[in-house]
Amino acid sequence: MTNERANEQRLEELREQAWKEGVVAGKGVDVASGPIPRKPGYYGQAVLKPPVWTWEIPIYFFVGGLGGMSAVIALGAAVFQHADVARAAMWVAAIAVVISLPLLIMDLGRPRLFINMLRVFKPQSVMSMGAWILSTFGACVVPGLVALELHTLHAFSGTPDQILRIAAGLFIFGSATFGMLLATYTGVLLGATVIPAWFLHRTLLPIHFGISGLGSAAAVLELLGHRIAPLNALGFFAAAVQTALLIWLIVDKHGAADRAIHEHGSGWLIRIGEVLNGPLALVLRCFGLVPLSAISFLIGALVSRFGWIAAGRVSGCDPEAVFAAEHY
Repeated sequence: MTNERANEQRLEELREQAWKEGVVAGKGVDVASGPIPRKPGYYGQAVLKPPVWTWEIPIYFFVGGLGGMSAVIALGAAVFQHADVARAAMWVAAIAVVISLPLLIMDLGRPRLFINMLRVFKPQSVMSMGAWILSTFGACVVPGLVALELHTLHAFSGTPDQILRIAAGLFIFGSATFGMLLATYTGVLLGATVIPAWFLHRTLLPIHFGISGLGSAAAVLELLGHRIAPLNALGFFAAAVQTALLIWLIVDKHGAADRAIHEHGSGWLIRIGEVLNGPLALVLRCFGLVPLSAISFLIGALVSRFGWIAAGRVSGCDPEAVFAAEHY
């Protein structure tokens, strides 16, 4: 009854102020069981348009990261005289380009849209830069692989062979440079949005995607039969970093702002993916079960990509998460 009297008194004050001044200053009255529901946003509706990406994008993120970091491994293998690993890594990178381009075009809907993105170079647009990075990466990988194969097979002799060797080295270096950008820009792309679950982890996502791509590339090469110590070390490193990132996600919570990462089906996908390519892959590798560790890492990397896309969709539809994220 006391609250009702206070509310009535406040309403009378507001009526008098509106009558005299035409403008009402200060807070109004929250009427219980009133016509406006006490929900965040506009009548509890989403205030952001959730991402409309479908299955092509998480697979593109996975394949692009794997291919990009394969080129980085190819450069390291070439420098340290592991010619067989360098060739295999360049083949993986080239196949990744062949798969990635159709996936991106399928998401855009028409090939012309991808070509239109290349008509303008916009450094301030992450999507524009991504299209250019993928195109430049492919323009380095394919001729680099051809030059490397011709040099390895000794298709020519003398000066032409030396030219092929130098060209292969230059193209592999370019592939590694743009491959690293390809593996990490997808994390930047997510973090550059206003989707709370992505924006709050804009620093973590490029690292997560880059390390995930590195571990995936090493895993594929190991499954292809290249069991050398440097690849095993990369596998240990990637699994250890992913374990640390899983712990960070568990500890660094932002309440309602990023509950899509810790709750719902999207949260389960992220956790399952991180466990597979983090602690489980690390334990399996410690026991010498390299093939099982590689398979676990690859599955986890793919699942976590689907999880992050799903988290963005859930988070974008949650008005409470949008308003809570304004405090971070």
